[in-house]
Amino acid sequence: MLLNPNQRIKIDSTDDKLFYSFPRFVTHVDEGFIQQLTDLYSQRLQPNTRIFDMMSSWVSHLPEDIKFSYVEGHGLNAEELGRNRRLDQYFVQNLNENLQLPLKDEDFDAVINCVSVQYLQYPEAIFSEIHRILKPGGLAIISFSNRMFYQKAIQAWRDTSETSRVELVKNYFNSVPGFSIPEVITRASSVPNFLQWLGASGGDPFYAVIAYKE
Repeated sequence: MLLNPNQRIKIDSTDDKLFYSFPRFVTHVDEGFIQQLTDLYSQRLQPNTRIFDMMSSWVSHLPEDIKFSYVEGHGLNAEELGRNRRLDQYFVQNLNENLQLPLKDEDFDAVINCVSVQYLQYPEAIFSEIHRILKPGGLAIISFSNRMFYQKAIQAWRDTSETSRVELVKNYFNSVPGFSIPEVITRASSVPNFLQWLGASGGDPFYAVIAYKE
């Protein structure tokens, strides 16, 4: 296995459904990050395709000018997902308890995941599921910054550098046979760390790791 048991531990080990039992109608990254992510989606996602937004919330950051044939959402808070107007359908599931997605094989053209990969305790299994539900040639875009709910992130993510986190996500893809060599897109923060946490513009670094189903 890619991670050992200690690396999967969270500071807050209570049921994730309790932590996410109330909605948070906020964005967890700054406008610069969101714009870069939407631009990336514009470049890589095709119109009239089927998208799975894994670990989503009340907003998906999909480009407004692209019409998709179907967008399925997933998350832990039904109220947030119900507010997301880009979703055609959604379901609630704790991926750290139930590792199998209730979705058909080779049914989606793309899987997107925004600032949530750090909470997966069994990423090898979940990335295998991503591969299963993708059509041949489909892609997965995993984006993240340096923000997190610290108590809910796994030890392998908490206790390492931003560069090492990029390598970690690349290894998640590499642990599943049948993905292409992961591509990395980065935008470093333009302000000091203490100003990032105060919400300074341009503060949140942007990372995206992308791979295709071969």
